[in-house]
Amino acid sequence: MVSERGLQVLRAIVQDYVDTREPVGSKAIVDRHHFGVSAATIRNDMALLEDEELIAAPHTSSGRIPTDKGYRVFVDHLAELRPLSPAQKNAIGAFLADTGDLDDLLVRTVRSLTRLTGQVAIVQYPSFARADVSHVEVVHLGGSRIVVIVVTDTGRVSQRVAFLASEPTADETAHLKLSAASLLTGKSVRDGAAAVQRLLEADAAPGRDDNLRIVLRTLAEELEEFRQDKLVMAGSATLARREADFRGSISPLLEAIEEQVTLLRLMGEMVAGDHGLATSIGRENEPFGLAEASVVAGEYDVTGSHARLGVLGPTRMDYPSNLAAVRAVAHYLSRLLEEDEQSR
Repeated sequence: MVSERGLQVLRAIVQDYVDTREPVGSKAIVDRHHFGVSAATIRNDMALLEDEELIAAPHTSSGRIPTDKGYRVFVDHLAELRPLSPAQKNAIGAFLADTGDLDDLLVRTVRSLTRLTGQVAIVQYPSFARADVSHVEVVHLGGSRIVVIVVTDTGRVSQRVAFLASEPTADETAHLKLSAASLLTGKSVRDGAAAVQRLLEADAAPGRDDNLRIVLRTLAEELEEFRQDKLVMAGSATLARREADFRGSISPLLEAIEEQVTLLRLMGEMVAGDHGLATSIGRENEPFGLAEASVVAGEYDVTGSHARLGVLGPTRMDYPSNLAAVRAVAHYLSRLLEEDEQSR
């Protein structure tokens, strides 16, 4: 059981180690934090923290650094999050304002978050299986080339170029658009995908309206992409710059960023606490092959459901500031999506 002063000493060690990257000794704690007790008393507190495996000595006769367990206790006992400055809040609002579609907004979101934290920023697309298709467009680009556009009521826009079996006339292009729109508009992505698949299977004979069949296959591919979990990320280069902060190789982190599946699983299993925030620290991520990293995540609201955004970096990160940044950006993103929904 850690005493209240022991928690204060742990906080001091975490804060100083994050700030300086150097092991923290008892004298430095006395000098910097003014506990009103002697260095010998602080050494006793540190010995108890070490017994609890909350801090460790990286070298003989050195100061102490937090362990993964120590960071967990530190985060769990945070009295409050470090508030963002007015300048930081204004920067978030300005950077996310006047965005185009949802894709643009999420790209700006991760860029804003990585600027605030200096970590890899991650945002999860909402689940579009529950979104409704609000608009379908087929545009003739010349020759046999068309572009098929699908828009959902959540603001997601997808477009895909396809090549028809023959060059369409203006009337045929209008017919292709009407057929696609009447099939999908007002349906959920899930139901729309099923309707397209049924029509493709029912009309599989070769030579029967090949151009319409190509449009349907293109729609099926677009809707399937909507249904898949997807991440947007920014700041991957920061991992290389922070390589000294990791105990081992950063290769598993780079692989996870490239493949995304691991990060999607991890973020999906993180348990949120107060304010919808969650952390997963160091060895807690071992089942995902990411024992060298910590993830801080928050939830944002979209059309009655939740998706997550967050940051990934070394365990030696500024948790209070990163949690505050994630919470603030999630709040702005939720508000912008709500305003967009109300304006539709």
